[in-house]
Amino acid sequence: MNKRNLFLHMVMFISFSVCRSWFLPFIQVVCFKLWILEDSLVNLLVHCSLPTPHSHSLLLQISSTRYPLEMQRKSLLLQISQLNKLRCLFYQSSFFSSEKTQTFPLFPDKNDDPLYSDVPKPRTDKSERKPYPTPMKELIKRAKQEKELRNAQPCRLLEHPPDNGLLVPELVDVAHRVYRAREFLLSGLSKLVQVIAVQRCRFCYEVHIGNMGHEIRTCFGLKSGLRSATHVWRKGGVVDVVFFPKCFHLYDRVGKPRVVHDERHSVPQIPAILELCIQAGLDIEKYPSKRRTMPVYSIEGRIVDFESVSGMNDMESYLFLKNLDGSKVGGLTSDSNLELNDEENNLTELSTRTLDSWFEMIGGVKKIMEKYSVWTCGYCPEVQVGPKGHKVRMCKASKHQSRNGLHAWQEATTDDLVGPNYVWHVLDLNGPPLRNDLKRYYGKAPAVVELCVQAGAPVPDQYRSMMRLDVVPPDRDEVDLVA
Repeated sequence: MNKRNLFLHMVMFISFSVCRSWFLPFIQVVCFKLWILEDSLVNLLVHCSLPTPHSHSLLLQISSTRYPLEMQRKSLLLQISQLNKLRCLFYQSSFFSSEKTQTFPLFPDKNDDPLYSDVPKPRTDKSERKPYPTPMKELIKRAKQEKELRNAQPCRLLEHPPDNGLLVPELVDVAHRVYRAREFLLSGLSKLVQVIAVQRCRFCYEVHIGNMGHEIRTCFGLKSGLRSATHVWRKGGVVDVVFFPKCFHLYDRVGKPRVVHDERHSVPQIPAILELCIQAGLDIEKYPSKRRTMPVYSIEGRIVDFESVSGMNDMESYLFLKNLDGSKVGGLTSDSNLELNDEENNLTELSTRTLDSWFEMIGGVKKIMEKYSVWTCGYCPEVQVGPKGHKVRMCKASKHQSRNGLHAWQEATTDDLVGPNYVWHVLDLNGPPLRNDLKRYYGKAPAVVELCVQAGAPVPDQYRSMMRLDVVPPDRDEVDLVA
């Protein structure tokens, strides 16, 4: 045996004893490349006694007849590819096994930036269910914990409001501020729409802020295919700018949280945001609500109230308080400083205050929804404020036949309670209409924000990226030059 073969024997023995099956493809490539004798390699494998499938396959290959030159070349290429795969796996395992190594994403997530928000995309498939705000695993975990708590304590006193029927003290003032902000928002929008034109499609819910409608083909209304999805515009109003869905008013949100199908005509329906404020502590004479002084009990999942009847009668007489504004719901008040002064006749100041009231309303709604439950249907815009959704069979969305017309209730978001109604952002109201082939350069914003910005209010920071203010759309004669 010459020195080269002896050296290879030593290298292979050390490699087998240290790395075992990791270096088998590499040793196999070296053996075929340097034409080591079959007998010496077989003796080496037997001596090492490796219990790996690579060693058995190597013995079978060596014991067979020598490959032709073309077969050897293909075998070498195959072994080299296997070696590269093993090398990648080795680097990957060593990389993730290191505890001190920190991984940095190649492309950082856009959601990490609190000021970044992309252009919202509407749901293309109406048959799909809305995404759950809370992951399903978390919902299942909560249900299991509640079940274990009921089994451990079948009869227990509910301690935390508002589940026990009491109000959350720190949210009472928030409910009043949300109500006042909503009233001023409607008042400001009613004046702004008289100055800034609002367009509404005749066949769908598309809204546009500007003197003339856009040319973006997104209509899905009646006979939209004959018009190539082109919108047919008409004059809009405040209802088209902001949308407040209605829900059933609950007199006792804990004692009777559901409205059945037979009560759909007897129970009044009011805007859901107003119902949320009433349940959070706002008192309106037209829509009374039952206020408790003692928490309720939960007996095997059922709510039981042990307050005396006389005490409740005294409490009910206290319910019918005077309305905050002394007028019907939805009107302006002088007591809450909602009347516009002479200084606010300026369009810029009016739009700024209107935009501030919008953000105050949205911020207050988010705080209240952290404590008070709000439900929405997973397939239609129906909303219900309360511990549970109602049982009125009026859902006409996808798969309603399998539910017998009942809604598929799930946790609601702020957009379900206050419809933002996103519209395309227009850089120049007096400029040409937005073109369909340039829609990827246009941004969007809630209709309230777009209307106030066009009236002179400063652009909010959280909507700058969504409105794509840093993007300059090409002109009509530059469309062919844009990739």
